[in-house]
Amino acid sequence: MDPKRFLFLSLDSALIGDLAWQVAREGHDVRYYIEAESDREITDGFVPKTDDWRAAVDWADVIIFDDIWVGDEVGTGELAQELRDAGHAVVGGTPATDRLEEDRGYAMSVLEDNGVDTLDHREFTDFDTAIEYVREHPAPYVIKPLGEVQNVKRLLYVGREVDGSDVVEVLRAYKKAWGHRMKGFQLQRRVEGVEVAICGFFDGDQFVEPINFNFEHKKLFPGNIGPSTGEMGTSMFWAGRNRLFRETLGQIESWLADEGYVGSIDLNCIVNDHGIYPLEFTPRFGYPTIALQEESFESPTGAFFYDLAHGTDPALRVHEGYQVAVRIVLPPFPFDDPKTYDENSRNAAVVFERDSRDGIHLEDAKNVDGQWRAAGESGMPIIVTGMGETMQDARRQAYGRIDDIVIPNMYYRDDIGERWIDGEGDRLQAWGYLGP
Repeated sequence: MDPKRFLFLSLDSALIGDLAWQVAREGHDVRYYIEAESDREITDGFVPKTDDWRAAVDWADVIIFDDIWVGDEVGTGELAQELRDAGHAVVGGTPATDRLEEDRGYAMSVLEDNGVDTLDHREFTDFDTAIEYVREHPAPYVIKPLGEVQNVKRLLYVGREVDGSDVVEVLRAYKKAWGHRMKGFQLQRRVEGVEVAICGFFDGDQFVEPINFNFEHKKLFPGNIGPSTGEMGTSMFWAGRNRLFRETLGQIESWLADEGYVGSIDLNCIVNDHGIYPLEFTPRFGYPTIALQEESFESPTGAFFYDLAHGTDPALRVHEGYQVAVRIVLPPFPFDDPKTYDENSRNAAVVFERDSRDGIHLEDAKNVDGQWRAAGESGMPIIVTGMGETMQDARRQAYGRIDDIVIPNMYYRDDIGERWIDGEGDRLQAWGYLGP
């Protein structure tokens, strides 16, 4: 493919720098816009920037949005739709697909209308009403904040007690600490099983094959304990339209086509021997999921997203084994503490003990005179990936690469991918979800 012009847009936090860097390294002309002032140094020295994205719209062959947020408001889907209507090729959502993430009740109704079974769930705007509901219907529940505060990942709470008593106590605590900001939340019945996300790239008409199946590791510490984070790492593989896909994303393929959606969409589910139970949508790129997907692409990344945005039958060749991504973080992640960040992490040097940068992906990093450094204020400088014929091989490669990296005060989970090895893969196969 001849070089094309790509405009990458972060209208809130900087998230998509690694994808922009990869496309630029393939020889395409790239411009990257970051709205958040605190994040604007991210990818400096790696990716060309612009400070006026609207002026670059007519220049671009492809426009790529990284999230659904415009500052504190949902809105990239509306912008993407307006740009498509004006004749531009866009990777991004629509107002309705943005709503799949912002409004969990709406997301469940879309699934139900398209023949997908969902767990019992209810929306609340009042803590006392929710507490009374749990007392009248004792069971383990998951508390899922709605709206802007859903991005505060540690507020998601997974109940443990069969009578819901722990959920009642957490709701009381949230009322005191977050009542002024948490305008709504969902209570969803908790079920046991294997948590797996079904992810596909949609070209405006249909899903591109193969389909991605990934396993998020959201807690801070190994063993899945500690506070919730956006994500500490991901393991994954690619496959065809198996039962997991057919009974979830496959059911809404026509709905997405009617919307004209273009991009990645992910549906996280709990699966057991009784069925598949959707939990939540990510109608955008996932992080660090996209870095790991990009690492496993065997077809050119820029060409794929150009064809995806133009709806011209994008070809996607991927690594056929397993993949693992590990997020490397710095204090005070996942919490906000500017003093701790300034004292321990700001501008921290990323030192590589080998010349190779294979499997190393940008997150909140910059390049200053050839030296990689932490950038921004979130404490997530890089992602390290590995691939292999087995999940154990992929883990070995990823953690071997981490052994050759030094960042003062860095920490990470050392168990990404172990759940698959310890039996999740066997259970999914035994239950008949993976197919040939």
